Amino acid sequence: MSEYPNHDARQRLLDLATDRGVSLAGLSDMIGRNSSYLQQFIRKGSPRKLEEGDRRALAEFFGVAESELGGMEEKYHTAPTSRSNWVEVPRLPVAAAAGSGAVASGEQPFDSFRFSRRWLREHGLERAQLSAITVMGDSMEPLLNDGDEILVDTAQRTLRDGIHVVRVGDALMVKRLAAAGPDRVVLLSQNYAYPPQEFALCDIEIVGRVVWKGGRL
Repeated sequence: MSEYPNHDARQRLLDLATDRGVSLAGLSDMIGRNSSYLQQFIRKGSPRKLEEGDRRALAEFFGVAESELGGMEEKYHTAPTSRSNWVEVPRLPVAAAAGSGAVASGEQPFDSFRFSRRWLREHGLERAQLSAITVMGDSMEPLLNDGDEILVDTAQRTLRDGIHVVRVGDALMVKRLAAAGPDRVVLLSQNYAYPPQEFALCDIEIVGRVVWKGGRL
């Protein structure tokens, strides 16, 4: 039998998401479901239980046994999971402003997130150089909200379309980048109340590409 009945598995998933600071919508997207899938599973009990592939992906992401999310308890004990199967991603005490810019503070990690190597590989991030920082401000809403934590791949520092963290002077910003002509770049906000900002490419530093986000509902 399952170690956790279905109602306990739903609560356990909610607790894990809350502790990690990731949204149910983001987790639903991670497993290839619509954004309300896990919300409905937890709040309405629909589906009644997670499908095996979804449960396995979530268990690997959180580093817990599948039985905690409603899977069958293993009949026999298995060898402990090797630490080499996990990657510690540093959380930095740095805020990247989704507005006019935040002055960077110290960049010594104060904590870390743990991701399975398999999960990183499935998302094309096995060679990524990841750090987690916090979003500050509302100019990237609704894509990124104030207080969200984002994973930044600092191995991706060349100009390409997408969401990036950039440094302009001493300020850090998280914006969508787009080429604006030879050696020019425009920083775009998701919130149209904020106008585009155009710079010479030599006047900004691309810190890295944003590859994942997590935040409270």
